Amino acid sequence: MAKEKTVYVCTNCGQESPKWAGKCPSCGQWNTFVEEVVRKEAPVAKHVAHGIESVRSKPQRLTEIESNEEQRMDMLDEELNRVLGGGLVQGSLTLIGGEPGIGKSTLILQTVLRLTHKRILYVSGEESARQLKLRAVRIPHPGNDNLLIACETSLEQIFTHIKNAAPDLVIIDSIQTISTENIDSSPGSIVQVRECTASLLKFAKETGTPVILIGHINKEGSIAGPKVLEHIVDTVLQFEGDQHYMYRILRSIKNRFGSTAELGIYEMRQDGLRQVSNPSELLLTQDHEGMSGVAIAGAVEGVRPFLIEVQALVSTAAYGMPQRSATGFDLRRMNMLLAVLEKRVGFKLAQKDVFLNIAGGLKVNDPAIDLAVISAILSSNMDAEIEAGVCMAGEVGLSGEIRPVNRIEQRISEAEKLGFQRMLIPKHNLSGIDRKKIKIELIPVRKVEEAFRELFG
Repeated sequence: MAKEKTVYVCTNCGQESPKWAGKCPSCGQWNTFVEEVVRKEAPVAKHVAHGIESVRSKPQRLTEIESNEEQRMDMLDEELNRVLGGGLVQGSLTLIGGEPGIGKSTLILQTVLRLTHKRILYVSGEESARQLKLRAVRIPHPGNDNLLIACETSLEQIFTHIKNAAPDLVIIDSIQTISTENIDSSPGSIVQVRECTASLLKFAKETGTPVILIGHINKEGSIAGPKVLEHIVDTVLQFEGDQHYMYRILRSIKNRFGSTAELGIYEMRQDGLRQVSNPSELLLTQDHEGMSGVAIAGAVEGVRPFLIEVQALVSTAAYGMPQRSATGFDLRRMNMLLAVLEKRVGFKLAQKDVFLNIAGGLKVNDPAIDLAVISAILSSNMDAEIEAGVCMAGEVGLSGEIRPVNRIEQRISEAEKLGFQRMLIPKHNLSGIDRKKIKIELIPVRKVEEAFRELFG
């Protein structure tokens, strides 16, 4: 019979200790030790352990291993298929995390409602069957008789339902509510989440049935539970966005079967989530003629280019201390760009309030929008509008130089597709571009002063 013992494990670094400690001696974090039950398996007989019967597999030469393409399930959702790398791989374990109320359950429910040709088991540990029915009524769908709903939190009962239903796809909503009877701890604890996920992974790999887990996140924004949870699963997707805005972004943080640079964009509506195939048209307002403080930037999130509207407002400080505020952009980077404007270009903004906003509620980390940020700030400061039909892309260095950016061809083609006539790009990016194939006028700039002369004369 297996022996049991209790150890304390640090949730941050994994350090084990026989007794509880307030501070981890390995990583120095406070209050990270949690109690875990460790089972010690009985030793295997020597004649079996060293015999041929105990050998389950043998090493193979790399050249002998077949490398066939993975079989994928079409989710009938272009955005989700793109982020997954072309579809859901058979026998894979996928984890989707996000803030409460962001739309994780809605995304999965409306996806499985479309899969009428697949038998799907949806296990909910948070909502009742009636709540799921009310949500499904709001979502327009053809009607799926192959969708089975089970409201269960016991892992053993879930496997019983799986055995009886024999589904093609299993949904667990959410993994933090599931518990196994083999471990004496509450649902959502470190050991429960880890053991339940490991059991579901074993089931997925042995049967070839894909499993999708919905996970909570903690106050820091990372997925709740042990860090090993993200190591166990094959794919980790992050569903993010601001609840006060309509847009939601699905990012791939980890993907063993595809690229982690893909991005899916959705629009939250009363009847569910709508795929946004061309986000540039929705993120740009076409009626900003005559308004100062607006610049259009060619940004790239992952491998997906789109144009965004950068808005700035510069006004005289009403109080002694000038305010600095940025929405959707790093405030520290904005302060750095303001210092570059003052030191290298000569604009005095120290006694003025500066407010910056990325339209649409997006959070952009692409350094290529630096040029649009300082152009919008200067436009508002001078109260001079930027000519319509002009967009820009470029990173600004501390010396006031315009540094080259990546994927410049994709940014140019996106601007050309949306009807822009001129585009400011870094001078170093001009080499290697076939200008004969491009209809948009490219304006190479090397310094911030050159860009301002092109924009404001």
